Amino acid sequence: MYTLLSGLYKYMFQKDEYCILILGLDNAGKTTFLEQTKTKFSKNYKGMNLSKITTTVGLNIGTIDVGKARLMFWDLGGQEELQSLWDKYYAESHGVIYVIDSTDEERLSQSKDAFGEKVTLSEALEGVPLLVLANKQDVPSCLSVPDIKTAFSDSAPKIGRRDCLVQPCTALTGDGVNEGIEWMVKCVVRNIHRPPRQKDIT
Repeated sequence: MYTLLSGLYKYMFQKDEYCILILGLDNAGKTTFLEQTKTKFSKNYKGMNLSKITTTVGLNIGTIDVGKARLMFWDLGGQEELQSLWDKYYAESHGVIYVIDSTDEERLSQSKDAFGEKVTLSEALEGVPLLVLANKQDVPSCLSVPDIKTAFSDSAPKIGRRDCLVQPCTALTGDGVNEGIEWMVKCVVRNIHRPPRQKDIT
């Protein structure tokens, strides 16, 4: 009887919570992506003016509900001195969204190094799904998804068998946001290696 009641309680009053890290270099569009996500998936969220978003120092937090899953986002600052803090959040995370500025060809190798050394090589992130967003695809001179896949090809062996998707995105207009979030939800829910946290619905 207790098992039945506790199952009913969980079904009615609890959600499975998954923590998703949003990483990438500064000015890649991480906070804009988070704002668009909150606007699209939270009915009453008004959102901030996207043109007034400044560089993140520290972290921004956001939460959305998608079906029975609750995603809690940690949007971490991408400046070089702040990248050393990324791994403090790895053990608790269920997924990583890595944002690349497709218009910043000069810093593409820097972004690739941060992804390769700080994300794919980390044992604490082993088995965690990776969504790589090629952001700012609305700019005509931007790098395409195939360009970025080629530039990041060194990381392919380190990614291993975990779920990984490279997807075009324009955080400013919201293009690619829904598809990316829905893919991530599907991946974290089926990842038996990182069970969700149970949170009461509020």
